Amino acid sequence: MERSEQTTTHFLVVNEVAKMMRVSNMTIYRLINTGELPATRVGKSYRIDKNDVDNYLAKGYNQAG
Repeated sequence: MERSEQTTTHFLVVNEVAKMMRVSNMTIYRLINTGELPATRVGKSYRIDKNDVDNYLAKGYNQAG
């Protein structure tokens, strides 16, 4: 089965996500452990799809004004 569109997945490590969101690494681990932020375990570390981070942030975004 051929794909007409090729999708590229960009994975981030916990530290990168924490810096993006301006929170601690522990906060990211908590979000992963509660299932709020999907992640893939690779060895002893996690990889988080950038699209999942964007979706998580969009869900929590409140329009001001």
